[in-house]
Amino acid sequence: MSQSSAPMSHIPNPMKKKVLAALMAVVIGHVAVLFAVSHMKTPELKKIEKDPIKVRFVQIKEDAPPPPPPAEPVKPKVQPKPEPKMVKPQPVVKPKVIAEKPKPKVEATKPIVVDDRKEELKKEQERLEQQRQNQERLEQQKREQSQRDQAERERKAQEQAQAERDRLAREQAARNTPRTLSQGQISWVRSPKPSYTNKDLQGSDRVIVVAIEADTSGRVTNVRVTKSSGVPALDQKIVRSVQNAKFKPYKENGVAYPFKAEQPFELKLNSNG
Repeated sequence: MSQSSAPMSHIPNPMKKKVLAALMAVVIGHVAVLFAVSHMKTPELKKIEKDPIKVRFVQIKEDAPPPPPPAEPVKPKVQPKPEPKMVKPQPVVKPKVIAEKPKPKVEATKPIVVDDRKEELKKEQERLEQQRQNQERLEQQKREQSQRDQAERERKAQEQAQAERDRLAREQAARNTPRTLSQGQISWVRSPKPSYTNKDLQGSDRVIVVAIEADTSGRVTNVRVTKSSGVPALDQKIVRSVQNAKFKPYKENGVAYPFKAEQPFELKLNSNG
Protein backbone atom coordinates (compact mmCIF):
# COMPACT_ATOMS: atom_id res chain seq x y z
CA MET A 1 0.00 0.00 0.00
CA SER A 2 2.84 2.25 0.82
CA GLN A 3 4.50 1.53 -2.48
CA SER A 4 1.44 2.35 -4.62
CA SER A 5 0.72 5.47 -2.81
CA ALA A 6 4.24 6.66 -3.16
CA PRO A 7 4.14 7.28 -6.91
CA MET A 8 0.71 8.85 -6.68
CA SER A 9 2.09 11.38 -4.29
CA HIS A 10 4.37 12.66 -6.97
CA ILE A 11 1.50 13.23 -9.42
CA PRO A 12 0.19 16.75 -9.41
CA ASN A 13 -3.27 17.34 -7.98
CA PRO A 14 -5.05 18.27 -11.28
CA MET A 15 -3.61 15.24 -12.98
CA LYS A 16 -4.77 13.03 -10.13
CA LYS A 17 -8.30 14.29 -10.47
CA LYS A 18 -8.37 13.48 -14.18
CA VAL A 19 -7.13 9.92 -13.57
CA LEU A 20 -9.72 9.34 -10.88
CA ALA A 21 -12.46 10.74 -13.09
CA ALA A 22 -11.41 8.43 -15.93
CA LEU A 23 -11.41 5.38 -13.66
CA MET A 24 -14.85 6.27 -12.31
CA ALA A 25 -16.17 6.70 -15.80
CA VAL A 26 -14.86 3.29 -16.80
CA VAL A 27 -16.39 1.64 -13.75
CA ILE A 28 -19.75 3.35 -14.25
CA GLY A 29 -19.73 2.34 -17.93
CA HIS A 30 -19.13 -1.29 -17.04
CA VAL A 31 -21.83 -1.23 -14.39
CA ALA A 32 -24.29 0.26 -16.88
CA VAL A 33 -23.46 -2.34 -19.49
CA LEU A 34 -23.90 -5.16 -16.98
CA PHE A 35 -27.22 -3.70 -15.82
CA ALA A 36 -28.49 -3.37 -19.39
CA VAL A 37 -27.44 -6.88 -20.29
CA SER A 38 -29.08 -8.37 -17.20
CA HIS A 39 -32.41 -6.63 -17.96
CA MET A 40 -32.39 -7.38 -21.66
CA LYS A 41 -35.31 -9.70 -22.71
CA THR A 42 -34.63 -12.52 -25.03
CA PRO A 43 -36.81 -12.05 -28.17
CA GLU A 44 -39.39 -14.75 -28.79
CA LEU A 45 -38.76 -16.60 -31.97
CA LYS A 46 -41.75 -17.19 -34.22
CA LYS A 47 -42.38 -20.76 -35.24
CA ILE A 48 -41.79 -21.14 -38.91
CA GLU A 49 -44.01 -23.77 -40.48
CA LYS A 50 -42.40 -25.36 -43.43
CA ASP A 51 -43.37 -28.36 -45.51
CA PRO A 52 -41.23 -31.39 -44.81
CA ILE A 53 -38.23 -31.62 -46.99
CA LYS A 54 -38.49 -34.31 -49.58
CA VAL A 55 -35.15 -35.95 -49.91
CA ARG A 56 -34.22 -38.13 -52.79
CA PHE A 57 -31.18 -40.28 -52.25
CA VAL A 58 -28.89 -40.24 -55.21
CA GLN A 59 -26.09 -42.67 -55.44
CA ILE A 60 -22.92 -40.72 -55.98
CA LYS A 61 -20.03 -42.38 -57.53
CA GLU A 62 -17.00 -41.92 -55.37
CA ASP A 63 -14.14 -40.38 -57.26
CA ALA A 64 -10.57 -41.18 -56.50
CA PRO A 65 -9.26 -38.92 -53.69
CA PRO A 66 -7.00 -36.11 -54.94
CA PRO A 67 -3.34 -36.36 -54.10
CA PRO A 68 -2.38 -34.63 -50.84
CA PRO A 69 -0.93 -31.12 -51.25
CA PRO A 70 2.79 -30.68 -50.66
CA ALA A 71 3.74 -30.12 -47.07
CA GLU A 72 4.34 -26.50 -46.14
CA PRO A 73 7.06 -25.49 -43.74
CA VAL A 74 5.79 -25.13 -40.22
CA LYS A 75 5.75 -21.52 -39.21
CA PRO A 76 6.24 -20.65 -35.59
CA LYS A 77 3.05 -19.57 -33.92
CA VAL A 78 3.04 -15.94 -32.95
CA GLN A 79 1.54 -15.37 -29.59
CA PRO A 80 -1.11 -12.65 -29.90
CA LYS A 81 -0.89 -9.76 -27.58
CA PRO A 82 -3.28 -9.95 -24.70
CA GLU A 83 -6.18 -7.63 -25.16
CA PRO A 84 -8.13 -6.16 -22.33
CA LYS A 85 -11.16 -8.22 -21.50
CA MET A 86 -14.45 -6.56 -22.10
CA VAL A 87 -17.89 -7.74 -21.15
CA LYS A 88 -19.85 -8.36 -24.33
CA PRO A 89 -23.65 -8.50 -24.44
CA GLN A 90 -25.23 -11.92 -25.05
CA PRO A 91 -25.71 -12.50 -28.74
CA VAL A 92 -29.26 -12.65 -30.07
CA VAL A 93 -30.02 -16.14 -31.30
CA LYS A 94 -31.42 -15.94 -34.77
CA PRO A 95 -33.67 -18.73 -36.04
CA LYS A 96 -32.00 -21.07 -38.38
CA VAL A 97 -33.43 -20.86 -41.84
CA ILE A 98 -33.64 -24.33 -43.29
CA ALA A 99 -33.07 -24.15 -46.95
CA GLU A 100 -35.69 -26.10 -48.84
CA LYS A 101 -34.15 -28.46 -51.21
CA PRO A 102 -35.49 -28.35 -54.73
CA LYS A 103 -38.19 -30.94 -55.40
CA PRO A 104 -37.21 -33.65 -57.78
CA LYS A 105 -38.65 -33.21 -61.19
CA VAL A 106 -41.37 -35.67 -61.99
CA GLU A 107 -41.35 -36.68 -65.55
CA ALA A 108 -44.71 -36.31 -67.20
CA THR A 109 -46.35 -39.61 -68.06
CA LYS A 110 -46.42 -40.08 -71.73
CA PRO A 111 -49.93 -40.67 -73.08
CA ILE A 112 -50.54 -44.19 -74.22
CA VAL A 113 -51.11 -44.22 -77.89
CA VAL A 114 -53.83 -46.73 -78.74
CA ASP A 115 -53.79 -48.24 -82.13
CA ASP A 116 -57.12 -47.29 -83.72
CA ARG A 117 -57.04 -50.36 -85.92
CA LYS A 118 -56.71 -52.71 -82.92
CA GLU A 119 -59.53 -50.90 -81.11
CA GLU A 120 -61.81 -51.18 -84.15
CA LEU A 121 -60.92 -54.86 -84.53
CA LYS A 122 -61.74 -55.46 -80.85
CA LYS A 123 -65.10 -53.68 -81.21
CA GLU A 124 -65.89 -55.68 -84.33
CA GLN A 125 -65.09 -58.94 -82.52
CA GLU A 126 -67.33 -57.91 -79.61
CA ARG A 127 -70.12 -57.04 -82.05
CA LEU A 128 -69.81 -60.40 -83.81
CA GLU A 129 -69.76 -62.24 -80.47
CA GLN A 130 -72.89 -60.38 -79.35
CA GLN A 131 -74.56 -61.15 -82.68
CA ARG A 132 -73.65 -64.83 -82.31
CA GLN A 133 -75.08 -64.96 -78.80
CA ASN A 134 -78.29 -63.27 -79.98
CA GLN A 135 -78.57 -65.77 -82.83
CA GLU A 136 -78.08 -68.69 -80.43
CA ARG A 137 -80.76 -67.32 -78.09
CA LEU A 138 -83.13 -66.87 -81.03
CA GLU A 139 -82.51 -70.43 -82.23
CA GLN A 140 -82.98 -71.74 -78.68
CA GLN A 141 -86.29 -69.86 -78.41
CA LYS A 142 -87.38 -71.31 -81.78
CA ARG A 143 -86.49 -74.83 -80.64
CA GLU A 144 -88.37 -74.38 -77.38
CA GLN A 145 -91.38 -72.95 -79.22
CA SER A 146 -91.27 -75.85 -81.69
CA GLN A 147 -91.17 -78.32 -78.80
CA ARG A 148 -94.12 -76.58 -77.15
CA ASP A 149 -96.07 -76.63 -80.43
CA GLN A 150 -95.24 -80.31 -80.94
CA ALA A 151 -96.36 -81.12 -77.40
CA GLU A 152 -99.57 -79.16 -77.96
CA ARG A 153 -100.24 -80.99 -81.23
CA GLU A 154 -99.61 -84.35 -79.57
CA ARG A 155 -101.91 -83.40 -76.70
CA LYS A 156 -104.68 -82.39 -79.10
CA ALA A 157 -104.13 -85.55 -81.13
CA GLN A 158 -104.40 -87.64 -77.98
CA GLU A 159 -107.56 -85.81 -76.97
CA GLN A 160 -109.06 -86.33 -80.42
CA ALA A 161 -108.08 -90.01 -80.40
CA GLN A 162 -109.59 -90.43 -76.96
CA ALA A 163 -112.75 -88.64 -78.06
CA GLU A 164 -112.93 -90.89 -81.11
CA ARG A 165 -112.46 -93.97 -78.95
CA ASP A 166 -115.16 -92.76 -76.61
CA ARG A 167 -117.49 -92.16 -79.53
CA LEU A 168 -116.82 -95.60 -80.97
CA ALA A 169 -117.28 -97.12 -77.54
CA ARG A 170 -120.59 -95.34 -77.18
CA GLU A 171 -121.63 -96.45 -80.61
CA GLN A 172 -120.49 -99.98 -79.88
CA ALA A 173 -122.35 -99.93 -76.59
CA ALA A 174 -125.39 -98.58 -78.43
CA ARG A 175 -125.02 -101.26 -81.04
CA ASN A 176 -124.67 -103.88 -78.36
CA THR A 177 -127.78 -102.63 -76.59
CA PRO A 178 -130.75 -104.43 -78.08
CA ARG A 179 -133.50 -102.29 -79.54
CA THR A 180 -137.02 -103.15 -78.39
CA LEU A 181 -139.09 -103.73 -81.52
CA SER A 182 -142.70 -104.41 -82.22
CA GLN A 183 -143.96 -107.23 -84.44
CA GLY A 184 -144.31 -104.83 -87.39
CA GLN A 185 -140.62 -103.88 -87.18
CA ILE A 186 -139.21 -107.38 -87.54
CA SER A 187 -139.11 -109.61 -90.53
CA TRP A 188 -138.13 -113.25 -90.84
CA VAL A 189 -135.59 -114.73 -93.18
CA ARG A 190 -136.52 -118.17 -91.95
CA SER A 191 -139.67 -118.19 -89.84
CA PRO A 192 -140.24 -120.79 -87.06
CA LYS A 193 -142.29 -123.82 -87.97
CA PRO A 194 -143.52 -125.45 -84.77
CA SER A 195 -144.69 -129.10 -85.10
CA TYR A 196 -147.42 -130.22 -82.71
CA THR A 197 -150.52 -132.48 -82.67
CA ASN A 198 -153.90 -132.34 -81.07
CA LYS A 199 -152.50 -134.59 -78.41
CA ASP A 200 -149.89 -131.93 -77.62
CA LEU A 201 -152.69 -129.38 -77.30
CA GLN A 202 -154.48 -131.74 -74.96
CA GLY A 203 -157.91 -131.18 -76.51
CA SER A 204 -158.02 -127.37 -76.70
CA ASP A 205 -156.51 -124.41 -78.56
CA ARG A 206 -153.46 -122.91 -76.94
CA VAL A 207 -151.67 -119.49 -76.99
CA ILE A 208 -147.99 -119.04 -76.11
CA VAL A 209 -145.91 -115.83 -76.09
CA VAL A 210 -142.09 -115.94 -76.25
CA ALA A 211 -139.47 -113.16 -75.89
CA ILE A 212 -136.86 -113.33 -78.63
CA GLU A 213 -133.37 -111.69 -78.71
CA ALA A 214 -131.32 -111.46 -81.93
CA ASP A 215 -127.86 -110.10 -82.79
CA THR A 216 -126.86 -107.62 -85.50
CA SER A 217 -126.88 -110.36 -88.11
CA GLY A 218 -130.43 -111.42 -87.19
CA ARG A 219 -129.40 -114.71 -85.54
CA VAL A 220 -131.55 -115.68 -82.57
CA THR A 221 -129.44 -115.61 -79.41
CA ASN A 222 -132.07 -116.21 -76.72
CA VAL A 223 -135.69 -117.36 -76.40
CA ARG A 224 -137.74 -117.48 -73.24
CA VAL A 225 -141.44 -118.03 -72.52
CA THR A 226 -143.27 -114.98 -71.18
CA LYS A 227 -146.74 -116.54 -71.40
CA SER A 228 -147.02 -120.30 -71.20
CA SER A 229 -149.52 -122.39 -73.12
CA GLY A 230 -150.17 -124.39 -70.02
CA VAL A 231 -148.43 -127.44 -71.43
CA PRO A 232 -144.66 -127.36 -70.70
CA ALA A 233 -143.84 -129.93 -73.38
CA LEU A 234 -145.69 -127.83 -75.94
CA ASP A 235 -143.83 -124.72 -74.75
CA GLN A 236 -140.49 -126.44 -75.36
CA LYS A 237 -141.48 -127.40 -78.91
CA ILE A 238 -142.31 -123.76 -79.69
CA VAL A 239 -139.00 -122.55 -78.14
CA ARG A 240 -136.93 -124.99 -80.23
CA SER A 241 -138.69 -123.98 -83.43
CA VAL A 242 -137.96 -120.28 -82.72
CA GLN A 243 -134.27 -121.02 -82.00
CA ASN A 244 -133.93 -122.58 -85.45
CA ALA A 245 -135.43 -119.51 -87.17
CA LYS A 246 -133.59 -116.32 -88.32
CA PHE A 247 -134.46 -112.64 -88.70
CA LYS A 248 -133.36 -109.97 -91.14
CA PRO A 249 -130.78 -107.61 -89.49
CA TYR A 250 -132.31 -104.51 -87.94
CA LYS A 251 -130.62 -101.29 -89.14
CA GLU A 252 -130.83 -97.62 -88.29
CA ASN A 253 -129.11 -95.19 -90.70
CA GLY A 254 -127.33 -98.12 -92.24
CA VAL A 255 -126.03 -99.39 -88.88
CA ALA A 256 -127.20 -102.83 -87.72
CA TYR A 257 -128.33 -103.16 -84.11
CA PRO A 258 -129.36 -106.14 -82.00
CA PHE A 259 -132.97 -106.21 -80.98
CA LYS A 260 -135.54 -107.98 -78.87
CA ALA A 261 -139.22 -108.56 -79.45
CA GLU A 262 -142.12 -110.64 -78.24
CA GLN A 263 -143.73 -113.09 -80.60
CA PRO A 264 -147.13 -114.74 -79.83
CA PHE A 265 -148.10 -118.12 -81.25
CA GLU A 266 -151.71 -119.31 -81.53
CA LEU A 267 -151.94 -123.10 -81.59
CA LYS A 268 -155.27 -124.52 -82.78
CA LEU A 269 -156.61 -128.06 -82.87
CA ASN A 270 -156.43 -129.84 -86.17
CA SER A 271 -159.94 -130.71 -87.32
CA ASN A 272 -158.59 -133.76 -89.15
CA GLY A 273 -157.45 -135.13 -85.84
